[in-house]
Amino acid sequence: MLSLVVRRPLQPLVAAALTQEVRLQLRRQLQRAMRAAELTAVQVCLTLADDSELHALNLQYAGEDHATDVLSFAQREPGASAARPPLPAGLLEPLGDIIISVETAQRQAAAQGHDLLHELVHLSVHGLCHLLGYDHASPEEERVMFGYEAVLREQARGGGRVQRVRAPAPEALLAGVSAG
Repeated sequence: MLSLVVRRPLQPLVAAALTQEVRLQLRRQLQRAMRAAELTAVQVCLTLADDSELHALNLQYAGEDHATDVLSFAQREPGASAARPPLPAGLLEPLGDIIISVETAQRQAAAQGHDLLHELVHLSVHGLCHLLGYDHASPEEERVMFGYEAVLREQARGGGRVQRVRAPAPEALLAGVSAG
């Protein structure tokens, strides 16, 4: 299950670009990526915010004094699901939160020559991969994570039936290191 939250107030130009259609398509495409990743019994919260909120969160949790495009906050440690008892029937496992700065996404979309929805899907899938324990701290981790992101985005943007995508073993999970 996916919850989509839009923080208010956003800058007027940001709010104008974040139309109902963009929000609906973003939700649909991230849900497709989740199905491709075989994430059916989990809860993800996607929050669309502004630079000031991402700046504050980045400073508080990563010690970096600047805004960023996306932050992910996992609710589980990579590889820890085997040690946890199963949830009662009908309850979804909280996978985590993805928070995106729409302001930064707009700037990045303009710089890359694509629309806001394209960039929001890109950042959402990137955040989803972090929730799954992937990271890009080393060249090998980056290769694995970015490759997985690419096939998930392809499924997210496609039409028709979602194809399941086999998840590669992320280096962070193999090493028992928590990704951020």
